[in-house]
Amino acid sequence: MSLLSYIILTPFIGAAMLVLIPEKQTTFIKLVSALFAFIGLALSFYLFLNYDKSLGGMQFVENIPWIKAFAINYKLGADGLSVSMALLTGIIWFAGVLVTWNLQERVKEFFIYMLILVGGVFGVFLSLDLLVLFIFLEIAVIPKFILIHIWGSGKKEYSAMKYTLYLLAGSAFSLIALILIYIHSSTLDVTQLALITYSVPFQKFIFFLLLIGFGVIVPLWPLHRWTPDGHSSAPTAISMLLAGVIMKLGGYALIRVGIGVFPAGAAFWAPLIAVIAVVNCIYIALVAMVQKDLKYVVANSSISHMGYVLIGIAAMNTISLTGAASQMFAHGIMAALFFALVGAIYNKTHTRMLADFGGLAFQMPRAATLFLITGLASLGLPGFFNFVAEFLIFAGAFKVYPVLTTVTILAVVITAIYVLRVVQQMFFGPRNPKWDSLTDLKGIELVPLVFLAVILLWFGLVPSSITNLINQGIDPIVAQIGGAL
Repeated sequence: MSLLSYIILTPFIGAAMLVLIPEKQTTFIKLVSALFAFIGLALSFYLFLNYDKSLGGMQFVENIPWIKAFAINYKLGADGLSVSMALLTGIIWFAGVLVTWNLQERVKEFFIYMLILVGGVFGVFLSLDLLVLFIFLEIAVIPKFILIHIWGSGKKEYSAMKYTLYLLAGSAFSLIALILIYIHSSTLDVTQLALITYSVPFQKFIFFLLLIGFGVIVPLWPLHRWTPDGHSSAPTAISMLLAGVIMKLGGYALIRVGIGVFPAGAAFWAPLIAVIAVVNCIYIALVAMVQKDLKYVVANSSISHMGYVLIGIAAMNTISLTGAASQMFAHGIMAALFFALVGAIYNKTHTRMLADFGGLAFQMPRAATLFLITGLASLGLPGFFNFVAEFLIFAGAFKVYPVLTTVTILAVVITAIYVLRVVQQMFFGPRNPKWDSLTDLKGIELVPLVFLAVILLWFGLVPSSITNLINQGIDPIVAQIGGAL
């Protein structure tokens, strides 16, 4: 077993240990959950530090025969793209456990399902066999139904079912593609599949199936309708994981499998993806601007920001793909921080309606500062990693789609409008005496928020510490594109 197996197994072992702890020992359950989250963070950070950039390529490879008769193996490996996504998962997992520290309802079950979900996410980012990747993808998706249905709020039953039906429908398309790939190639090893020459019609058809299957997760307009309801109804930590890492599974799979294995098919559908990306960015940003529920604002904002990832993928060059992967990392941290702040404020005020707030900066200066930092990162202010990611996307995409990229940049302006409106209305508007008794964030409430803000600022000030790593994973994929086209 390699380091990658330890990373994947850590949350599953944690979940197994929680099963053995009596349900009434809630504090001990939380401590064990936090311990395993810290171990997962430490292992993913160790992976980040020990990936050899001078060598590049897949490292820490582990290949164990699983179903020998069908040449299906438990194969893991990590390049710069995988390492960055694993680090993102470790960061948000640890912050999510701390955000949930005050949970009182069915604590044991909540953390068991949460840890299973995280194990599935790690598995997707580190798998090099398509069947293993697909299995981990399903493991990452299914616990969300239970977590939203039981611990969610609002129309949680409807949101949980809607989320599950959308993603399972997408999984059906992915499974069909997987079966056809195996019939054609007699292997599901991603590294081997990339070496096989496929006919262009076959690539077009398979990439279309993958685009639907993985595009639902991104989410790709008009397959995005599960996202606002799923975010708004999910408990805070699960919203953080949903926006921070679950939505990144689709973008990662499109780059790793879609472009990496079927570049000619990707090139055929790329113009359509670019057009849809513009709709994602502009239309959904306009939807976010008219929302009255704070969580719906952040949820729609997340869909809009993932549109940047899509146009970076559509451009299919080194700069744009590096920017797309960087945006997945930057948006993951930023969205997790946004949802953590929304949850923290809701726990104190028991409302998410923007009209109910006003002048909260008087009572909650720390919350106001962190919210402003997150908002400025969201609108792409220089100094934050989001700016670096968006700059790379636009620079790479402008070479291929100058008109569409110019239109997409308008989404930055719309984002600035609704983010600054929310900040002004909530924190710096007329003071509402109703909130005079509110207390500011402190103690365990503050720790995960500051942790995420520091990560966001660190990679914004020293972007090369992760963009160079991501580029190590993108270069071989771009070389594959060049060879195919």
